[in-house]
Formats: sequence, C-alpha cells, structure tokens
Amino acid sequence: MTSRLAASSVSVVITTYNHARFLAEAIDSVRNQTVKPDEIIIVDDGSSDNPESVVRRYDDVHYICQKNQGLAAARNTGMTAARSEFIAFLDADDRLRPVALATNLALFHDNPDCALVYGAYRDIDEAGAVRNTVPLSSAGKDAYAGFLTGNLIGMHATVLYRRRILEAAGGFDRSLRACEDYDVYLRLSRANRVACSPECLADYRRHASNMSKSNPMMLRAALKVLRRQRNVAQTNPDWAAAYREGVEKWKCYYTDMQLAQLGTALRSRSALASQLGSTIAVSLAAPLQTAVMLRHRFRRRSSRHRSSARFGDLERTEPFSMEFGFDRGKPVDRRYVETFLASCSLNISGRVLEIGDNAYTMRFGGSRVTTSDVLNRYDGHPLTTFVDDLANGEDLPSETFDCIVLTQTLHLVFDLPAAVATLWRILKPGGVLLITVPWVSPIDRGEWGGTWYWSITPAALRRLLSDRFGARNIEVSHYGSAYSATGFLYGLAEHELNSALLDVNDPNCPVIVAARAFKR
Repeated sequence: MTSRLAASSVSVVITTYNHARFLAEAIDSVRNQTVKPDEIIIVDDGSSDNPESVVRRYDDVHYICQKNQGLAAARNTGMTAARSEFIAFLDADDRLRPVALATNLALFHDNPDCALVYGAYRDIDEAGAVRNTVPLSSAGKDAYAGFLTGNLIGMHATVLYRRRILEAAGGFDRSLRACEDYDVYLRLSRANRVACSPECLADYRRHASNMSKSNPMMLRAALKVLRRQRNVAQTNPDWAAAYREGVEKWKCYYTDMQLAQLGTALRSRSALASQLGSTIAVSLAAPLQTAVMLRHRFRRRSSRHRSSARFGDLERTEPFSMEFGFDRGKPVDRRYVETFLASCSLNISGRVLEIGDNAYTMRFGGSRVTTSDVLNRYDGHPLTTFVDDLANGEDLPSETFDCIVLTQTLHLVFDLPAAVATLWRILKPGGVLLITVPWVSPIDRGEWGGTWYWSITPAALRRLLSDRFGARNIEVSHYGSAYSATGFLYGLAEHELNSALLDVNDPNCPVIVAARAFKR
C-alpha cells in the first residue's frame, strides 16, 4: 500500500492573505507529511505583510503573487499551476496533520470513483494549542443529499480532490465572498461519489481575524450557495427534504452564533454597536429562527435564575438529581445523543430497528422510514415488535434492517462481542448501525443498575466494532468534556449549564462515545 500511495502525485496549494506570521507553520506541516507532496504552491493574494520573506527559507516551494482577488481566485490560481493527479488546499493560518495526505490517498485507492475525500479536524487557538477535536460528519451513501443539509466537511484542508474533476467543474466560484468550498462540494457530489475517514487530518486555527467570524455575511453566502441547488433538489423527494433541512439548519446555526456573540457583548460592554447591527442583519435573513431562539434563551436564562444549583453547591457527595437530570430538564447525555443522530439523520431510512421505543427513529428519520420496529428485552411496551436479548438474538431475523438505532444500551449487555455479532447479522448488506455508549455516567439507581456493566472508550468501541464490521467501515466520534461530565454526574440538566462549554469535545474525557458502522 505504501508504494502505491507514494506513486500517486499530490499538489498542496497554500493560500495566504496577511497571514505571514503563520505561514512557516503551514509549510512545515505540509513538508512533514508521511507521504510527501510532489509540489507545494504558495499563492499570495496581495498581502501587505511580506510572505515572500518566509517562502525564501524553503527551496522546494513555488511562490505565486497576485493582486488581491479573494480566496476563490487564489485557489484557482494554485489549481491552474498544479500538475499532480490530486490536489489539496491549505489556508496559511491552518495546519495539516502528518497523516493527512496518506490517509486521503488511501481513501482514493479504496474508492477510485470518488471526486473528493475528507476527514475530521481539530480546533486550535492562535498559539496553536489544541482546543478540541471536531467529530466527523459523514455525507453518507447519497453525498449530495448530505451536503444539501449542510457543510458536513467543515474544514477545507481535510479535503483531497481529484484535480481533473475539480478543473472540469470550473474550480471555485470567484463571485462568492465565502462558502466557495461548500459550493464545490455540492456541485461535485451531485455527479460523483464522496468518501471520508474519521482520522483527524488538519488543525483549524481560531483567531481574531478569521474570515468566518461575520455571521450575517456567512449566512447570506451559505443560503446563496444552497439556493443555487433548489431546482435540482426539487427533482428528488429525498433531495427536496434535505434542501429544506439545510435552509433551516443554516438559519438556526448562524442565528444561534450571533445571539451568543450579542450576549457576550452585552455582558462585556464591548463591540456592542457592531453586534447589535449584526444581530439585526441576521434577524432580517432568519426572522422566525431569531424569534424562536430569543424566546428559548430568555426561558433558559429564567430557568437558570430559578435553579438552586450554584458553583459552590458542588461541594457535596450526592448529585442534585438521582435520575440523570430527567427531573430537572433534558439530561446532558441526551444532548449529545441527539446531536449525533441529527448528523446521521439521512441514514435513518427504510426499515429501522430501535431499542426501547421508536422516538428517535421517527424524530430523525421521519418520512424516510418505511417500517419502524422496536426491540425490547421483555414484552409489555405497546410498540414492541421483537422481544429478545442482543447477546443471544435467536428470534431476530438476519439481514432485515436498513438501520439500527442503538442509544445508551450496549453497556447493559455483558457479552459485548456477541451483541455486536447479532447487530451485524440482522443488518442488511449496506445497512448502518448508529450506536452511542456512555464513558462518563452515573449508574442507574433503578431497574438497570444490576446490569450496568461497562463504560466504553472511543478506542474500545472502535476495536469492538471493527472486529465484525471492519475498521474502514466505522466512524467513531466523542462528545463532551470534563465540564459537561461534571454537570452530568451531578444530575444537572442541559439548560443549567453553559451551552458553549457543552459544545467542547475532549477526546480524553467524553461523556458519550458514538459510532456509525456500515455493513459492507
């Protein structure tokens, strides 16, 4: 495999605009790849901070300077200059992880009909310290439908393109001020396959001058790009539903971001005028979403004020709730379970089996579900269609289900390999298992306490599933951090905690671990 990867030619284009202070770090990250690129091309889009002085330190880098024309034009310049079979793009303030090119080339080797492949990434701060790892969002079998729901890739540097396909599609649209990468994903995935890997491939630097900090501009750009697909999306019911979901998601995402920034400005009394202006601009583009979220935030703030929990109250040995926080609101782990399922919603289709009830099947699958089945260990639930034990599973039919939704249940089965074998057996070829398991959690004080056997790490879940599904068919992600784990252990509900901190995901202290496993 290594020799085959080395035989593949790769160009890496680094675009820079007044980011010379980060440029050497970006170049070094490319030069330190386990599979070396054939060429490194620097495109200076009219910078005033003299990036050429940095480039002079390297004799294996090709430097191109042009008048400022925008990021899309700079990338097109690099694409035109490139000569390799594959091409990647890196912004000068970001970094590639050492295995980025090798991982993506291996994906192309296994998926030769793909136009692009991608992976996961980490957020880093201005100094380069890691903040958190962003779990992979897979585009699924129908990548075009996946991208209609949103930019599942998130960071462009994780992408490797087949250069001739990108060029044939016209490259990047120079008329777009932002989201030119999302526009390309939509155009390419409409007629080509896309593959991905959960491997972390790049570092995205968060700093004061990030272009993507302007919420009104980013919302306008995202909706402009998505609306270009409206006519095509209407030709397919699944695409049409994905399109509607995408419009709603983009409006909700940037509305939430803007209201959070407005709240910060109100508390700090800094940049208040500009944040008010941005909030007005976002509310004009998404009036319904703004009204709903403002009402939700006021309610949440009121609930926090009514809450008896304060930081000083944590000096105690008993949790505030003995029921995981259900009696106070939504439990913290449910936030992460639902985030994961929302990212995999397009996989919840056809005949779907869920454990316990079918609430998540219908919430996230909706009209895509043709048959909803429910498995329980014991009879009695009105929606139950199968009664069996996953470790045994004798009464469960083989190769029957298109999707299995298994949330916060596997840890109750002592014989984990046997349960996974059952899950694999009852899935249809091409079917998908969506699974979440606890890592940090209280033990149930009720009926499940006697069979609460396991806490499962990301490495353990990957190993457990790969023995049956194969390592390349598994995507493992993790959600939560020490902050959310502490709140969850104390039984605090979601609304009692800081939403921004709940969104931080620490691989070394997750609350839950999730995986999507495909039966190939």
